[in-house]
Amino acid sequence: FLSARNCPCKMSQLPPRNPLASSVSDGTDCRVESVDNLSMDSFWLEVENIKQSAEAEQEECSLADVKTQEEGEAEAEWLQDAGLSDLLGDHASENDNIVLLSTLTKTQAAAVQRRLDTYSRSRRRKSKHPVRDVRDIFGVVSSEETTAEKKESSPDQLWHNLRTSNVQRKTQDYSCTVRNPGKEEVFNMDVAYSEQAAVLLKGSFLSESRRLKDGNTLTKFKIPKGRLGVTRIGDLSAQDMKKIPTLALIELTALCDVLGFELKRNKAAKLKTTEKRLFGVPLNTLLENDQKLLPNTKVPLLLQALLSCLEKRGLETEGILRVSGSQTRIKSLEQKLERDFYTGLFHWDEVHQNDVSGLLKRFIRELPAPLLTAEYLPAFAAVQNIPDLKQRLQALNLLILILPEPNRNTLKALLEFLSKVVARENNNKMNLWNVSTVMAPNLFMHKGLPNKIPEGKEKQLAEGAADVVRMMIHYQDLLWTVSSFLVAQVRKLNESNSKRYQFCDKRIKNLLRKIHADKDKVEKNQGEPSKIVKVHASLLLKDSLEVHLNNATRVADVLRQFQKNLCQNGWNIVNTVNLLKCNNSTECTNLLLYEVGGNIGEHCLDPDTYLLDLYHVNPHAEWIIKQNPSYPRMF
Repeated sequence: FLSARNCPCKMSQLPPRNPLASSVSDGTDCRVESVDNLSMDSFWLEVENIKQSAEAEQEECSLADVKTQEEGEAEAEWLQDAGLSDLLGDHASENDNIVLLSTLTKTQAAAVQRRLDTYSRSRRRKSKHPVRDVRDIFGVVSSEETTAEKKESSPDQLWHNLRTSNVQRKTQDYSCTVRNPGKEEVFNMDVAYSEQAAVLLKGSFLSESRRLKDGNTLTKFKIPKGRLGVTRIGDLSAQDMKKIPTLALIELTALCDVLGFELKRNKAAKLKTTEKRLFGVPLNTLLENDQKLLPNTKVPLLLQALLSCLEKRGLETEGILRVSGSQTRIKSLEQKLERDFYTGLFHWDEVHQNDVSGLLKRFIRELPAPLLTAEYLPAFAAVQNIPDLKQRLQALNLLILILPEPNRNTLKALLEFLSKVVARENNNKMNLWNVSTVMAPNLFMHKGLPNKIPEGKEKQLAEGAADVVRMMIHYQDLLWTVSSFLVAQVRKLNESNSKRYQFCDKRIKNLLRKIHADKDKVEKNQGEPSKIVKVHASLLLKDSLEVHLNNATRVADVLRQFQKNLCQNGWNIVNTVNLLKCNNSTECTNLLLYEVGGNIGEHCLDPDTYLLDLYHVNPHAEWIIKQNPSYPRMF
């Protein structure tokens, strides 16, 4: 057992801490105050089990690591993933990127500029064709500013100017981030995280590091609902969600820059083909096959079946997930599933719960690419290096938004199950830390990433990986929220795409300067104090609902009015299928109001959204009442 600590398995190598960050906190050990008192035995036992399973199949299993890239290569890949590939090469087209660049905050624009500058320098050093000066992209307005820019090219001077500009511009109250143990804290999603961090860093509010203790004492965070409500993952249309990962990557990079951490990414993994149909099959392929049987499937049917079986019979089992099933039986069950799963001939009632949990972990490990993706697994591991808990959660929130949809949906299904395991702690003896230490090796170890890590770092990296899993389980509701500032950027992208910017100067000279000068102005809503609008429910009614909006009208009020008219006025009902009936009334909890068109594709609205405010933000949208979609499990 103890030999597992010295086994050839490796953990994700984390980027070195920046001296700036070190001055802010005294390190991870002070953050995880009682981690030494929380047993890591489950982690190392799980590593040993994984090692034995791999050896039985003559496979090398290792913990994910970062592969070294040449200078400029990482920046080029970053610009491509950030949707700015047109800025690369000798004949780059700035106009194609004007729309995206126009939505960026100052810290986000600075992050783009750094990567483009590094890429440009690497190209020059390799004596390739000349590349454009970065100032052609971000612009200067006078020779004085050009001279000043040259003088302020050092990192310290650049950071000084960036923080100063942010402090002068921001007027929001960040006092809620000052630590007050035992009380619920506000998690601000209205202002870009990187902008918040720049202000806090300037004010030295980060000097007190958050200390994590046992799961029951983790800080509680509350997302304050603004006038436009809160947007969850799944509330936006697929078209709009495709824009989120790009914006989240730029924001994550900007946040890491402000905090002084280097964002490391792996190259995309090359997936090996397999003759299997379930285990070792890419998530996309699994879902394509499953959707032929059950359209709109979001999570692989096999994973749904494994989780459903464990929820029905394993949640009360002592040591579930930790106690390993028989490797021989698990391998045999895998073969039976490959043969009988889709025919419906596999009998789950005959399988021992510990073997099912072994199959679950094996399914995750056997994915050709890590569930957290090969590209961003190092970034997930590096989250532990951020001293402040709230900023760790901000980074995790952005990373989850960056994940491909199949990975994100699968991860959410897994985390929801793990939360149910923790909720039965009194019976199964698996608290939050136990579950986290068992699952961390399965999420962070992968046979396709075999690089080594510095000797003596195993304990720190193991504790950090378990801590990241603990945060994902405990704060998953918060992490699966789309920040208001990202939704606002999506709106601006949609608006800009529809009308396009017209510039006499084909370059983007002065673009960002002009954009952010406009943002600095205090915007006062000069909209109407009231408004009469029509709300449609074409799938339910032939008639539309006329609604008088004032400053107090919320989505929930409109749904209640719809419910009242539906029941009392004898509207001509087109379709009542699946409408919930209670005392001859229709429950509005089964109805949702959507914002469609204008500067958004389709947006499921929070019941607490104030509609007059939303109308002023998107006056050209239609509002449509629809039934609440459900995705029942097949098993």
